[in-house]
Amino acid sequence: MTDPHGFLRTPRSPVPARPSGERLGDWQEVHAGQALLPLVSAQANRCMDCGIPFCHAGCPLGNLIPEWNAYAAHGDWQAASDRLHATNNFPEFTGRLCPAPCEDSCVLAINSDPVTIKNVEQTIADQAWEHGYTVPVPPARATGRTVAVIGSGPAGLAAAQQLTRAGHTVVVHERADRIGGLLRYGIPAFKMAKPHLDRRIAQMRDEGTVFRTGADVGGGVDPADLRRRHDAVVVAVGAGERRELPVPGRGLHGIHQAMEYLTGANRVQEGDLAAAPVSAEGRHVVIVGGGDTGSDCLGTALRQRARSVVQLDINPEPGPGRSDTEPWPVYPRVYRISHAHQEARDRHGGDPRIFAHATLHFDGDAQGRVRALHLTEVEPVTRLPVPGTERVIEAGLVLLALGFSGPERAAALEEQLGLTRDDRGAYARTPGFAALPQPAPAGGPPDRADGVFVAGDAGRGQSLVVWAIAEGRAAAAAVDRYLTGSTSLPAPVCAHDRPMRA
Repeated sequence: MTDPHGFLRTPRSPVPARPSGERLGDWQEVHAGQALLPLVSAQANRCMDCGIPFCHAGCPLGNLIPEWNAYAAHGDWQAASDRLHATNNFPEFTGRLCPAPCEDSCVLAINSDPVTIKNVEQTIADQAWEHGYTVPVPPARATGRTVAVIGSGPAGLAAAQQLTRAGHTVVVHERADRIGGLLRYGIPAFKMAKPHLDRRIAQMRDEGTVFRTGADVGGGVDPADLRRRHDAVVVAVGAGERRELPVPGRGLHGIHQAMEYLTGANRVQEGDLAAAPVSAEGRHVVIVGGGDTGSDCLGTALRQRARSVVQLDINPEPGPGRSDTEPWPVYPRVYRISHAHQEARDRHGGDPRIFAHATLHFDGDAQGRVRALHLTEVEPVTRLPVPGTERVIEAGLVLLALGFSGPERAAALEEQLGLTRDDRGAYARTPGFAALPQPAPAGGPPDRADGVFVAGDAGRGQSLVVWAIAEGRAAAAAVDRYLTGSTSLPAPVCAHDRPMRA
């Protein structure tokens, strides 16, 4: 166990990031080379013997946090890795990308600073790779059943790994030229270096998972034929339908969707391009959207040496602490500073965000290129413009980071697999992850889409990487049960109608 007095003796001390001036000069991870094992072990030692570990409930995967904290506190990284991997296929992803709702559910967070759970998780995962504790786990026997997984984001990869380990033959279809989905082209390298993704894919190949790139199901790959050739299909295509900004001037040159911008920047880092198709270099950049994608755009623009960067958030500025409507252990909306926000402060001074403001319209120059953005303060509840608050800011590049409304429209995929959409725009499914049938044709039986399952953002809507992995694991258990009548695969409790965190 950990030191029962550790939380009293040791203050919270997160792993320090590299100085912003240093990291803005490269695309390496913010914490590259910063795994300070004595510091992390001491922080794990702050974990209380609290009796009821609310951090379990705060984690969609149900990670066994007190158990691996105890092993990390004593430097037993192999045992810690075993307990971490018992519930999480890809802890090196979540340790870098998850906003750590578990920390806000830590019992210490009631009246003190929580354990640095995210730092401990990342360190355990990295130590496991460094010392060879993470190895392929091929199945003991083959079931003779085949499963097609459509999409290679975190949900698809988690489902594929679990089903392969259960003995099924799994083929992952990815329409892009590389495996990884948004992990590959949506997440900047400074948040997660791509070798972390590559070595997981290599592990999965060694276990028996088959990957096919350039396989656009519904495009070049016939969905009906895919379904006929496999005993089950898992649809894990994510939520890629980008929200638009329907205001005057939207059609001007220099206004781009965030994913278009981030994908180009990531392709430069992959070596595909000599320069980004859309660059912030020397421009006044405005990012419309206050979420994680907007923060990723901010960090990218700073590394491309933008002249200035402003981030618009339609929500009011959160307070420094929990509100009465968000008591512990709820994940609260509080004022948070990402690494990109800190970088902007250090380079340009002040928080780059403008809260409680919305875009009215854009102005362009004689060449049809955006040159200014008109914005207005909005009411915190109605989000209606406040009269007399309109102002203009210079803009040479505008990035729309407004989130996603569900899977991209794909008529062939939906029609041939029998997929329908719910009132949120996601693919409708049962609590057991099976796709809901399309309405019955007149005078005929319903199209039940038997053997088709939906996992991750495609069914849940835009959410967190940790939710995607949890859903992939749960969907895999549902598929295994469908194919064999029972399952021994662990399944997090993550029915699709639980509240989501975007």
